[in-house]
Amino acid sequence: MKRAPVWLAGVLICIIAAGCIFARPLLRRLGSLYVQDGPPVAADMIVVLAGDGSGDRILKGAELARQGFAPTVLADSSELTYGRTESDLAAGFAIQNGYSPDLFVRVNWRANSTLEEARHVVNELRRRGAHRVLVVTTLWHTARAGRIFRRLAPEIDFHMIGVRDPWWHDGAWWREREGRKIFLLEGAKTIADYLGI
Repeated sequence: MKRAPVWLAGVLICIIAAGCIFARPLLRRLGSLYVQDGPPVAADMIVVLAGDGSGDRILKGAELARQGFAPTVLADSSELTYGRTESDLAAGFAIQNGYSPDLFVRVNWRANSTLEEARHVVNELRRRGAHRVLVVTTLWHTARAGRIFRRLAPEIDFHMIGVRDPWWHDGAWWREREGRKIFLLEGAKTIADYLGI
């Protein structure tokens, strides 16, 4: 049996070493493609996207309003949970955490995707005459959501505000199974959005 040349073993060792050295920075860079988190600015309204069972999104939106970035928080809803809308549950949670009920505008509609949700939100923002809007969502959702909102309403100045996700590990998403699932699912949704499907 013929043996592989020594130089081939050296090349393989170099490839494996380079993979070990550069894998984490590369994985972090891939995850950063999902993130478009900017500093908050003065706005007409804060929109908190649906889909957060922890309450972190609504609390972030309420805190931004309390700090004076916008007068109201639109609590978005996409489905019923135990007979209550997500917007009612979210606003109620923020109120229990010390935020004024006057901060919240609760809207209810059915949406099964970020695109469907954005269509409803944009219609509401136009109806209210909003020109600059802070959109609060989970950190890894900011880039795709921002693209969708800007595509649907180029006349509105959208600023994305990201909320940390414990499974995302500040960009080290590969460390746990849930983070890897988030990365793959958001990647599939991003590709689908680019392809328009």
